[in-house]
This record gives sequence, C-alpha cells and structure tokens, in this order.
Amino acid sequence: MFDFPVARDHMVDCQIRTSDVTDHAVIKAFKSVSRELFVPKTQQALAYGDAHIDLGEGRVMIRPRDFAKMVQAADIQPTDVVLDIACGRGYSSAILAHLCETVVSLEITDDAVEKASEKIISADISNVAVVKGDLKLGASDHGPFDVIFVNGAVSAVPKTWTDQLANNGRLICVIQQGPLGHASIFRRSGDVIGEQIIFDTSLAVLPGFERQAEFVL
Repeated sequence: MFDFPVARDHMVDCQIRTSDVTDHAVIKAFKSVSRELFVPKTQQALAYGDAHIDLGEGRVMIRPRDFAKMVQAADIQPTDVVLDIACGRGYSSAILAHLCETVVSLEITDDAVEKASEKIISADISNVAVVKGDLKLGASDHGPFDVIFVNGAVSAVPKTWTDQLANNGRLICVIQQGPLGHASIFRRSGDVIGEQIIFDTSLAVLPGFERQAEFVL
C-alpha cells in the first residue's frame, strides 16, 4: 500500500522547504492536510508529485512548490478572511483554513460546491464555507477580504476582484499571457493597487479568463 504520510513529509522536505518556503505555519499546514483526499482516486499515487494535477474541465491542482510559495507570499494572518477562487476539490481551502480565521471558497456549479464541501468536511475542517457563484464576480456579499487566492492562471485580474480587497489586502494569482507566466501578488493601499512579481511559472488558464484576441488595423 502507498505510504501517503511518508510521501507528504517527502513533499514538504524536498519540494517546499527547498523552494525558500520557511514560514513555520505554512509548513505545518502542508504537513497537516492529506493531499491525496482531494485528488481523483485514479491519480492518488501522483498526489505528492512535483507537478500540477489535472482535475478535468480546464482545472488543475497547483503543484506543491508553486502553491506553497504563493501561500507564503500572501502573508496570511490568523484573523484574516480569505476568498479562495476556483477552489476545485477544496485542497487549497483546506491549507488556507489552517492559516486564517475564515475561508470563503468559490465554485461555479452545485456539483463542484457539494464535492468540495464533502472533501473539506472529511478533512475535519470547520472554518470553510463553499459558495456558488460566477468566478469573475468574486463573492462581494462575503467581503471585503484580507486575502484573495486564485487557483489557476488568468490573462488579467478583473477589477471586481481587487474591489473586494480590504485595505492592505493581498490578491495572489498566476498571470499567463503566453507560454510563460508569473505568480504575482497585488496589494491594496487605499485606492491604489500595486503588483509585485514573485516568481516565474506556467499554469493552465481558468476557462473564461483567456486573453482576448486583439484586432489591429
């Protein structure tokens, strides 16, 4: 039988720690959540590999190294309210829940909401609420948010998302406008939104967030 706890420790020690992730709370969160519970059964043997996991319908579970670096950069505090956009099967929400007060997880279908909710409950996590809505619109009824995390790449960040950031709030996602992308963190200071590139990476663009074709005369 596959030894998932050993694989989890190996993931943390060989993929996450070696990628300059040093925050003890972040490392503890990754050690505490059983990643294999959140992937399709046919791919459980790949749960702790150094690669994105295809969840179907244009969605992926971000590989541990990149996900951990993004989470650390978000600087999540115990009192923060976090919006997890495109939470998929709920793994990202489970990790974020260990670091903040409340996670609002956003998905687009009743089936996705139900599946993510079941996985989170099975992981014995109680501070996550999975809601249904349009990903581009965010979840303004539950905001403002101290942190917004996006599970997938976008060609550009919608203003509806940055509008839902609290003052000093952070939004973290991958910007992909070609074969190469980068993970960025956007910070709100009053009415100003600043961007800082964290590292280069490549990630599947969320359906509906592709770069629009430009017509040149």
